[in-house]
Amino acid sequence: MRINREIRAERVRVITEDGEQLGIMSARDALMRAEAAGVDLIEIAPNADPPVCKIMDYGKFRYHQTKKEKESKKASHQVRVKEVKLKPNIDPHDLQTKIKQMKEFLQKGNKVRITCTFRGREMLYIAAGEKLLESIYESLKDVAMVEAPIKTLGRTMSLSLAPQGGKKVKVEKGEASG
Repeated sequence: MRINREIRAERVRVITEDGEQLGIMSARDALMRAEAAGVDLIEIAPNADPPVCKIMDYGKFRYHQTKKEKESKKASHQVRVKEVKLKPNIDPHDLQTKIKQMKEFLQKGNKVRITCTFRGREMLYIAAGEKLLESIYESLKDVAMVEAPIKTLGRTMSLSLAPQGGKKVKVEKGEASG
């Protein structure tokens, strides 16, 4: 964004602080008007033909622009991926606690990655882990949808869930790798 003498265009469309259009004039004339009013000439739309400039106080303009940016950041919700780790032989009560926690994450608009870790001889019961992840999805079906199907990577199996509303993926076993 250019102000005052930094404006390179020869002819510009000038607007006052109140929004009144003064028309197309040379950049030098516009700058003289701004200086006479004791404010700055700010290039608002440099890509327009001719570029649009506004006669107003630059400090005040930057203040309002910063304020708008803060408001837009405050209004936007960043989606985070929350990871919930569990084992294939988890106690039913512990599982219900984890499901309740996942439901809260999903209702707040966050994504959830469920990771089931196998240790030692548990690797023989990968089907049990798969069944566990499918049962978790079934109990969260009303608030979640599958973002990435069940995948096995080495000793971990994972399933990614997203809040209801996007594209749906069929719950099935992904390719095993590792």
